[in-house]
Amino acid sequence: MHIHILGICGTFMGGLAAIAREAGHKVTGCDANVYPPMSDQLRALGIDLIEGYTADQLALKPDLFVIGNVGTRGNPLIEALLDAGVRYTSGPQWLADHVLAGRHVLAVAGTHGKTTTTAMLAWTLEAAGQQPGFLVGGVPQNFGVSARLGQGKCFVIEADEYDTAFFDKRSKFVHYRPRTAILNNLEYDHADIFPDLAAIETQFHHLVRTVPASGRLVVNIRDEALARVLARGCWSEVQRFGARKEEPGALRARGEPHAFDVLRGSLKIARVDWTLLGEHNQLNALAAIGAAEHAGVAAEAAAAALSSFENVRRRMELRGEVRGIKVYDDFAHHPTAMRTTLDGLRRKAGPARILAVFEPRSNTMKLGAMKAQLPWALEEADLSFCLQGDYGWDAADALAPLGEQAIVADSVDKLVAAIVRAAKPGDHVLVMSNGGFGGIHGKLLAALHK
Repeated sequence: MHIHILGICGTFMGGLAAIAREAGHKVTGCDANVYPPMSDQLRALGIDLIEGYTADQLALKPDLFVIGNVGTRGNPLIEALLDAGVRYTSGPQWLADHVLAGRHVLAVAGTHGKTTTTAMLAWTLEAAGQQPGFLVGGVPQNFGVSARLGQGKCFVIEADEYDTAFFDKRSKFVHYRPRTAILNNLEYDHADIFPDLAAIETQFHHLVRTVPASGRLVVNIRDEALARVLARGCWSEVQRFGARKEEPGALRARGEPHAFDVLRGSLKIARVDWTLLGEHNQLNALAAIGAAEHAGVAAEAAAAALSSFENVRRRMELRGEVRGIKVYDDFAHHPTAMRTTLDGLRRKAGPARILAVFEPRSNTMKLGAMKAQLPWALEEADLSFCLQGDYGWDAADALAPLGEQAIVADSVDKLVAAIVRAAKPGDHVLVMSNGGFGGIHGKLLAALHK
């Protein structure tokens, strides 16, 4: 089959393209921004890429057009294929029909931690010899690729609640029909498509409805929104995790995030010793252990595998050190994720200064839906640096409660100059964005060298 993918350079659609190519399909694709590293990865797989969404791509005559959620009405190629009456589908639906059918799907859902937990779970199954397939919204360093078809029965997938396509406004994850589903946490996000938290809870309950009675839901016991989701109806076994005290059957951690015992109720069942930071990763580990167990991996074996887990790129990734100043890259962009990430770094850095650098780039942040939470998100930082873009709201006003601890600049170069003036040996500079941030990491390291 020849498939032509619209929006092929996104993390999800790029991963889908790699899986389709591995499965023997002919794959071509287009995107508005065809650039490295995804363009290089796809071309290395023999996938031809086209810049833009021109109507003349109909001449390729693929068997099927696969449309990413970046495609909207008014897009020239989408209008042309609708007029021509050719076959098209969404990325999640293609994956469900051609890859996931008949496999034990393990889906990882939640506002935060999806990518990291998906990578953890895939690695625990790999270490157990199960050769799982996976599709992750990042690059797990243990594998070096974001997606693969896999030889085993299991397929691990990051289950995003964002909508599917211009013609299918359900969340992507309703297509995956998992046998094992992790519900990590649930907060308001994606203000561009969801009016409130209740609307997202409804989508999560759609996911719960697809898990069979013989399946398992692995659910964060601390999350009130998830409790409301399950209260609407639950037909599967539930493994709860994250208990703060002994609760029958629930998984909990005892010890520091980098070295802790895993307990079920009062019984110790495993121990994790690893390099990851933060209580959020401790919770991610408990979720992965609970899900892996449902796929036949004992908790002790899963915990042992996590000791060699190398995290995902752009998750507290050290990009360089100059004159004793360390520069990290992290994908955090929601206020809760920013606060959690800073808390993890604070545990590592101790009394050393932390300089937080962030870009309000997500659709939710651009709309200003969570600007009031930014001072709270940045409390652990000694200094905060924000890029002011064309957001429709004033970052300096939003950060005013931080006083002189917050610095705002209207360009990446000005932001870099301000960071360099402030940075001292021993500082930890944490850059947070869900995009490229104008190449700030390289620019900052080069400026520090000077």
